[in-house]
Amino acid sequence: MALESPHPVRVKPRQVMADFGGLYAGNAVVAVLFACTGPVAIILTSGSRGGLAEADLVSWMFGGFFVNGFLTLALSLLYRQPLVFFWSIPGTVLVGPALAHMSFTEVIAAFVATGLVMLVLGLSGWVRRVMDWVPMPIVMAMVAGVFLRFGLDLVRAFQSAWWIALPMTAAFVILTASPRLGRALPPLIGALLVGALAVWSSGEFNPRAGDLFALVRPNLYVPQFSWAAMVELVLPLTITVLAVQNAQGVAILTANGHHPPVNTITVACGAGAIVTGFFGAVSTCLTGPVNAVISTSGEKERQYTAALFVALLGMAFGLMAPFFIRLMFATPPAFVAVLAGLAMLRVLQTAFVAAFRERSTLGALVCFLVTVADVPIFNIGAAFWGLVLGMATTRLLESDPPGPPAAK
Repeated sequence: MALESPHPVRVKPRQVMADFGGLYAGNAVVAVLFACTGPVAIILTSGSRGGLAEADLVSWMFGGFFVNGFLTLALSLLYRQPLVFFWSIPGTVLVGPALAHMSFTEVIAAFVATGLVMLVLGLSGWVRRVMDWVPMPIVMAMVAGVFLRFGLDLVRAFQSAWWIALPMTAAFVILTASPRLGRALPPLIGALLVGALAVWSSGEFNPRAGDLFALVRPNLYVPQFSWAAMVELVLPLTITVLAVQNAQGVAILTANGHHPPVNTITVACGAGAIVTGFFGAVSTCLTGPVNAVISTSGEKERQYTAALFVALLGMAFGLMAPFFIRLMFATPPAFVAVLAGLAMLRVLQTAFVAAFRERSTLGALVCFLVTVADVPIFNIGAAFWGLVLGMATTRLLESDPPGPPAAK
């Protein structure tokens, strides 16, 4: 096996408490608040479009937060560095259209299969070689295509509920434009608070009948194998986890002085995707934004404690998933749409820049157009065909086809 060696010294509870401090607790709280706002809105938006029931969404969030929290605890302690695992946001977006023409259990089978693929790649040590063949501009064009609908929903919210969309967007812009204010109150959290105030003051907060507070009762699903789900979802999910999400997380941690174990991370994502898949959660990944928040300040050797606190807070959020979902469902659809759209702005910008900056731009354009058109072929979703046709365009019509770097 190609797994990297863990930290040579085992950490003890007393050492964890000595390393922990107010700075790392504060960073963890900010990171979890980010994960519990925009990304959760994306789950609710994609799942609702796919016709999922509240119980399905609750189970999804339990797997995404609670199970991945255990993974975060184990690896952050083992390697003595921040290694936070949550779920794939691009994968969440991919699932929405798939649920329109296949059952949730078929999609879950694709989650489990994706986990198996990542497990093999990590254990064999092939993950770096496989990723060398991935044409990143085309992958990012697919990401841009599937995320575009969130940007459009943000704009449309100004027509349907401007009294919610306008103050939320204004708060986000003000906090983003002022770095000092943005450090005190992250823009997305500020938009959430202002939006909640706007919803409350307008009398649009309408909780459903029954108890608002409840603890989770997760579902365990039996995956239903289908070739359509395997072909449509496994390749895009694997690519987005490894080449988009994990690559971003590894790059952020490396830039901040850490040495993330790439093969072990891939194995952990594979195992996590299999376990969380049975609860209905999309594939596990090494999260970029959360690891960025907790690894950019403080002493490098103590940042792992922030990851441990993130894991504990995330697990608590997963246990109370029904309460938070009912809170979100009690708000107007525009509130969730604006929150999800604002959360996706930077990601959408990054995807467009990476897709059309230098090479393989024609293939990236074809991939983007096919993905946005969202026309399934042979009952297989557009994201898969975007990748296939984009790669074919680049290989046939461009002078810089994708492939492994030339040997020096």
